Amino acid sequence: MKTYPDKLAAELAKGVAAAYLLHGDEPLTIMEAGDAIRVAARQQGYTEREVVFITKDDDWEQVRNASDSLSLFAEQRIIDLRIPSGKPGRKGSEVLKQLLAEPARDLCYLVTMPKLDRSATSSAWFKAIDKAGITVACWQPDLRQLQRWIESRLKAKGLQPRREAVELMAERLEGNMLAAQQEIETLALLYPQQEIDTEQVLTMVTKSARYPLGGAVDAALQGATARALSILAGLREESVPEVLLLWSFTQDIRAGTRLGQALARGKAPEVAFREAGVWKNRQPLLQLALSRHNELSWINMLGRTAHIDRLIKGMENGDVWDEFADLCIMLGGNGRPSVQQAIRDAEVV
Repeated sequence: MKTYPDKLAAELAKGVAAAYLLHGDEPLTIMEAGDAIRVAARQQGYTEREVVFITKDDDWEQVRNASDSLSLFAEQRIIDLRIPSGKPGRKGSEVLKQLLAEPARDLCYLVTMPKLDRSATSSAWFKAIDKAGITVACWQPDLRQLQRWIESRLKAKGLQPRREAVELMAERLEGNMLAAQQEIETLALLYPQQEIDTEQVLTMVTKSARYPLGGAVDAALQGATARALSILAGLREESVPEVLLLWSFTQDIRAGTRLGQALARGKAPEVAFREAGVWKNRQPLLQLALSRHNELSWINMLGRTAHIDRLIKGMENGDVWDEFADLCIMLGGNGRPSVQQAIRDAEVV
């Protein structure tokens, strides 16, 4: 079954499942969820743990052997599988399906992977884990979720954070929850049981934001143009590959184009989203953008992505990051380019 990090404790209180899968792009959440599972398992008699890193097909034999062997020291064991590639491969898929078809009562499998794509979450091995145990998606929180998380953690340390202090911390630490947790620990040590305002935050918290690749697109879809441009500047400072950033824009703009065309032809929104292949977690963002854009503006933005692609490949002249900024303005607004872009277009003509 599927659950969320904040619901995991309630599931663990019911007993240890045969298998757990932790996957996502937020290292701190994955680490804390894994710790919670191991602690709960240890308290319920799983006193032995074997860690197996899967880097090649042969490593699955070690998993099979560990599953078949008897322990001299413990009746119940955790087999902790780390799969950095996120792809168990054909052999791994078969091993997982076989082991979890009739899971042993004395074993608990803890599988840790990075962010999985749609094909992985639709695979037979993923469904085998989901049926036999619990899957937990550990995503990076958006800005509001991060604010709530920071406020909760500060209060748990006995601090009394002011709202503007929480907002400042979230802004400066967005996308880097490990750094946020470290800053919270530091604030708790320096200002125990005290009120935390912006002065303490400015003194202690460095600008450690590590923006997710799709952060600029998400903000622009929401209509938060200034925030999209700020994230874009952060991605540029981090030297994010231009081709990957273009991919993140193109995916949603293509989906928006398909949706705009379908809606213009009278199709119901739920039908349009399904036929466009838009995931449920992306639908609210695209719905916001659809309220500002028509079929023509989507097509214009799609043309901009093609222009950026040619710039990246050196087929045309221009500043790629300026074009990304204008695309953020178009996507965050009503599809019209910035004044600077209009001037550049006129010069080209």
